[in-house]
Amino acid sequence: MGKLLKEMGQRMLDRRKQLRLTQETLAKMAHVTPQTISTAELGTKAMRPETILNVCEALDISTDYLLRGRVIEDDARLLHQKISSLTPSQYRHLEDIIDSYIAAIQEQKEV
Repeated sequence: MGKLLKEMGQRMLDRRKQLRLTQETLAKMAHVTPQTISTAELGTKAMRPETILNVCEALDISTDYLLRGRVIEDDARLLHQKISSLTPSQYRHLEDIIDSYIAAIQEQKEV
């Protein structure tokens, strides 16, 4: 169970940083204490089910992503919503960025 908690905590931390949120801000959004966020990110204490739901809602991620690290259809739908607001030119630029990113991570795997 310790490995699972640490992996969940890392996904939570990574997403919080991606959104540029402090632990305090996330705690307010999820209706918990900053200590709850801290211990969850460190993987030292499990969160209650309702806390998991609140954290996922605050971070705009699925519970499957937080618990298992799986990207599911709901996650893809959120990304699609963000992309749909782009102009055609912006969309093509994003496509180039994604292609470059994929090429870079594939090169890292080969090394």
